[in-house]
Amino acid sequence: MAKPKLALIPSAQGSKFYSVLPSSGVGDFNFTRSGSATRINSQGLIETVGNGVSRLNYPLIDGKVAGCPSHLLEPQKINQLQRSQEFSNSYWINNGVTITENNEISPDGTLNADLLTGVSGGFGVVRFGTWSATNKVASCFATWSATNKVASCFAKKGSTELFKIANGSGGVGGVTFNLENGIVITEDSGFEGSIENYGNGWFRCTAIDTSARSGTFSLGVTAASESVYIWGAQLESDYLTSYIPTTNSAVTRSAETANGAGDASTFNDSEGVLMAEISGLDNGGSYRVISIEPTTGTANRIILYYDILANKIVGRVDSGGSVVFNYTADVQSQSNFNRIALKYKVNDFSLWINGFKLGSDNLGATPTGLNKLTFDNGSPSDFFYGNTKQIQYFDSALNNSDLEKLTSWTSFTDMANGQQYSIK
Repeated sequence: MAKPKLALIPSAQGSKFYSVLPSSGVGDFNFTRSGSATRINSQGLIETVGNGVSRLNYPLIDGKVAGCPSHLLEPQKINQLQRSQEFSNSYWINNGVTITENNEISPDGTLNADLLTGVSGGFGVVRFGTWSATNKVASCFATWSATNKVASCFAKKGSTELFKIANGSGGVGGVTFNLENGIVITEDSGFEGSIENYGNGWFRCTAIDTSARSGTFSLGVTAASESVYIWGAQLESDYLTSYIPTTNSAVTRSAETANGAGDASTFNDSEGVLMAEISGLDNGGSYRVISIEPTTGTANRIILYYDILANKIVGRVDSGGSVVFNYTADVQSQSNFNRIALKYKVNDFSLWINGFKLGSDNLGATPTGLNKLTFDNGSPSDFFYGNTKQIQYFDSALNNSDLEKLTSWTSFTDMANGQQYSIK
């Protein structure tokens, strides 16, 4: 197989996405984010990185780090909650529970998680809020508004494994989680729940009221004197993203961008292959795009993207303002990693996914003026938000055998990890 002209393999954090090829640094991506953000580090702990520093995010499967890191890109989000780790603070209205602060090692590896214990009524309410048509997604400790719809909280088994998030008005219902087995036990009518294992007994729990009913939000244990550990409350819009710590005010994590890799000498207008191993954020927006394009305009492009709404992977080539190749493939979940390659050559185009050629065409011209690789569609819009394990660009059209090898999993374990399965 030919050597790639540009290769991004996440290995270092900094002010850029550093490509290993070309060695001159021309292949590095310009990275931007105003302010700090969190990632999962190589020990599986939540860690804050500084202003403008890119994030190497390690995958967790069954609460353990599994495999190599990826570059994480996310949109702007605001954690509307204050004191996200300080539930004994007067910001929180602790009604029917007691809070014992700094009682357990949290998912960031320090002794700063609190113990919630029910003391009356069989169900401890930490904070009252209101459910409405626009305030329909709930998790720990939230008050809701039209723009504050998605909430999450980390919880760990204490004296009980049962943890409940509910609409407390008139017996509407809610979601009950099992913090020992890491499962959603019950979803009352009109509710959806999810739970994610963060290791050391910690789970991130979320509940959604899909019926958007008004009422009082509450959470706690299922009987008086029972207890669970809690840490890291978050309330945000649209869909769940990485944890944003707060103290005495809401905190904004700004949108992240990565663009400008390569130059005119990197890319071949006549033929080539763009390969990416990526997973996209599941919700919000329409497309997650990676493209090779000219300095300006979108008439000539090589693009790979997830169609979020249709749950598809798309490979597309535009030449002179016309779409010359456009193939759409079903995908089980864009939140799983897929290895995708798009080959372009005059009258010879094909799309490969996870070792299989899924679409091809033998008619069409190629783009002109290609000189940069970006995590967007070239407008720029439809920014890629998700995780990237690798990007490779070849300035010649590879044969079918090489394309199969390039996009295939290297082992059963590699495939399982990419699809977020654990091997017992």
